[in-house]
Parts: sequence; C-alpha cells; structure tokens
Amino acid sequence: MRAHLRRAQYLDLSWCIKLNRYSTTKKIAVFFKIISRLGDGWFWYASLLVMWLVQGLHYYWQMLYVMSGMLCATAIYKLLKHKTLRPRPYQVHQAVVLGERPLDHFSFPSGHTLHAVMLCILMGYSVPAMLVVLLPFTLLVAVSRVILGLHYPSDVLAGATIGAVLAGLLIAVAPWLHVLL
Repeated sequence: MRAHLRRAQYLDLSWCIKLNRYSTTKKIAVFFKIISRLGDGWFWYASLLVMWLVQGLHYYWQMLYVMSGMLCATAIYKLLKHKTLRPRPYQVHQAVVLGERPLDHFSFPSGHTLHAVMLCILMGYSVPAMLVVLLPFTLLVAVSRVILGLHYPSDVLAGATIGAVLAGLLIAVAPWLHVLL
C-alpha cells in the first residue's frame, strides 16, 4: 500500500515539474496567466451574463442554481484547504517555478478547477451550445494551475471531481428546489 502511495506521489510531482517547465517560455507563461486570471471569475461572470441575455428572464431560476453552486463550491474548497493544509508545489520543490500569484496559501484542491468544471457542466446543461467555448476554457484553466506551479495534478483532479459531483447534485435536485422556491 505504501509503495502505491509513494508511486502516486512520485508521478504527481513528476507531472507537476514537467508541466511547470512550459512556464519558462514567456509566451506560454503569459497565455496561461491570462487564462488563470480569467478563471478567477471574470470569464464565468461574463458567461453568466451572456446566458442570461440569450435565455431571457426565464433563466432567473437557473441563475439561482448556478450562484448556489458557486457558494457551495467556495465553502467546500475552503474547508478542504484549511483541513488538508497541503503546501503549494513551488513552496516545497525548488524545481517548480511560481508563474502567478496564488489567491490563498494552500494547494488541495484546486478551487479554480472545481469552479470551472462545476460551472462548465451547469451552464452546458442549460445552454449546450456554449460548451464549444466552456469546455476548452475549463481544460485550459485546469492545466494552467499546474503549469503556473500553483497546484499538483492531483489537486486539479480532485477539484475537477468535486466540481463534477457538485454540478451533478445540483442538476439532480434542481426540479425539487424550483418547487420549494
């Protein structure tokens, strides 16, 4: 069991270092910094506005579900970060170069990825045509977190899993929430 854990940790760090090397190319680093900054919320707020304009007033209930999801996602990732206290890769490994300022102190899970996956699924469920833009952006946000030295791949996978599960739960309970509200 310990051998499997050590192997997983080795692979996690190895992929972290390999992907982080891309940040040494200036154009790539700038591109992923922009993606990461947009993933702070700006891209998602603009997407919500576009959806509201496209969908009209009947999108009001869907907007409430998405905002509820955002609040839940924030609570979950903050709780996990303060329980696990996993340092960021650049803080522990000299081979990992910091490419962007972190928004908080801890690494696990990736809040950017959690929000990106959850919002991609929720918005894509509401307006499938938007997936053409949402899906590539979500993938770029996830990869940017590792390339910029802010997260290990396992942080990103955990964030993506939590975001997908949360989105699935919100979609599953949405019909009952609509009746209650």
